Amino acid sequence: QVQLVESGGGLVQAGGSLRLSCVASGRIFSINRMGWYRQAPGKQRESIAGIARDGTTTYVDSVKGRFTISRDNAKNTVSLQMNTLKPEDTAVYYCNAAIQQYAWQRFSDYWGQGTQVVVSS
Repeated sequence: QVQLVESGGGLVQAGGSLRLSCVASGRIFSINRMGWYRQAPGKQRESIAGIARDGTTTYVDSVKGRFTISRDNAKNTVSLQMNTLKPEDTAVYYCNAAIQQYAWQRFSDYWGQGTQVVVSS
């Protein structure tokens, strides 16, 4: 099957940086959109950055100018460079990918297990 595994979370002081990575593995024919979501305590999961296969990116306003999403299609990876982190960025971060396992199948959404990011003030 397909697995998405994130890495790179941790504890950082406000103003610091972290880089999250996510690798998709398993039976994969094609990957369409990849993205990063986050869920803070007591809040709903929100989409914060997305990247299409052609490299087109989208960001939620709260991270624009601070976070950068990138992908490596050859390695089935997506990364999130997070700079100038704020305490309100504290959350569990999840990667997401729309994956087609076989040419005749539709794309399905897959999720990583999540990685914790804590930004101290």
